[in-house]
Amino acid sequence: MDNNCVALILAGGRGQRLGCLTKYDAKPAVAFGGNYRIIDFSLTNCYHSGLTKIGVVTQYQPRMLNEHVLKSSIGEVSLLPPRAVSDNKEFYKGTANAVFQNADFIEKSGAEYVVVLSGDHIYKMNYAPMIKQHIETGAIATIAVLPVPIEEAHRFGIMRTGLNNRIVEFTEKPKEPQSNLASMGVYVFTWTELKKHLIKDENNEKSVNDFGKNVIPQILNSGDPIYAYTFEGYWKDVGTIESLWRANMDLLVDNPELILNDVNWKLLTHNDNLPPQYIGNSASISRTYIANGCHINGTISNSVLCEGARIEEGASIANSLIMPGAHIGKNTQIEKCIIGENANVGANCRIGVSSPDALLLPSDLCTNDITVVGPKVSICNGTIIGKNCSVEQTIASYIIDINHKRDNISVAVLEEEVAN
Repeated sequence: MDNNCVALILAGGRGQRLGCLTKYDAKPAVAFGGNYRIIDFSLTNCYHSGLTKIGVVTQYQPRMLNEHVLKSSIGEVSLLPPRAVSDNKEFYKGTANAVFQNADFIEKSGAEYVVVLSGDHIYKMNYAPMIKQHIETGAIATIAVLPVPIEEAHRFGIMRTGLNNRIVEFTEKPKEPQSNLASMGVYVFTWTELKKHLIKDENNEKSVNDFGKNVIPQILNSGDPIYAYTFEGYWKDVGTIESLWRANMDLLVDNPELILNDVNWKLLTHNDNLPPQYIGNSASISRTYIANGCHINGTISNSVLCEGARIEEGASIANSLIMPGAHIGKNTQIEKCIIGENANVGANCRIGVSSPDALLLPSDLCTNDITVVGPKVSICNGTIIGKNCSVEQTIASYIIDINHKRDNISVAVLEEEVAN
């Protein structure tokens, strides 16, 4: 099957709903589960499915992602940045255009079928049965689907199916969903037929060159057969701050749906050569994933600590995701937060708490009481920050002025982060 298939992983997205967490890195490069990056799931799925000819389509902030992918050594992996067109560099205009621009890569592979994947979802899936169904049904396109809560359906491509799971209606991110059967962003296409539709889409000046908005409806309207492939298992689109936090917390329950240490489906990644984690005499830890290179002297519960995190004595962390290289100072309290890569939170701080002295930095992207501290951000000693906040720049000094409180919002002085 490998000789007939090539996989393209679309990994160029910024992930704007993740806010400052993707300031320096593309969404698929965001840390997850202690040791991993989000793209590791798509790459691992390809490997275990026997797909070794893989193209990773990159665009936004690709440096970290490129380094990680190349060091992962999974099959024949090629990095596919946007092409230069004449004297003008043309970025990928949409998901369909990204595949169109790499038609030569697909042609060179000699593949009859193309597996197109999003590089920013958390799941374990064997694509081989889906490819088998695609071939047996004679479909032009096959879309992996699963039911989602109806209140979340507006975030996805939603479809209705008829006899034998043939798709009869598809709407991308409908305002009023009529179904909860959602696309997972996992497609199998017959290349010769897809190429025709991509050319037609490119010639349509009104198209935004997106699979969900343009190409899938175009194929459907042409009468060419599109089928759904029903997926059963854990799958999470970590496109929002809350969903990223929730997916990490899902790992910590007694019987998680997603098992990271599954011996039958080993999750492959590149790890830096870091020493084992150090647990100090003053540390207290419960229900927590701890990656290599961590140095822990504080109290941690129900949290995920990524590589190289450092937690000082007296610090307390609960229900939080601490990303690689982050530092939490002495006697600091962290509650229901995501602390970005290489962030530095000083001593005696309280982050993600309810307090009349808390600095409020509200963000529409932060919901369900989750507070985010951005990558490379420093927070000075003694700072108090409330819930549903996003700290996107360094807090160089923190002043509580009892004469200038307004609606329990304390005055604080923020200074722009000095460029490194």
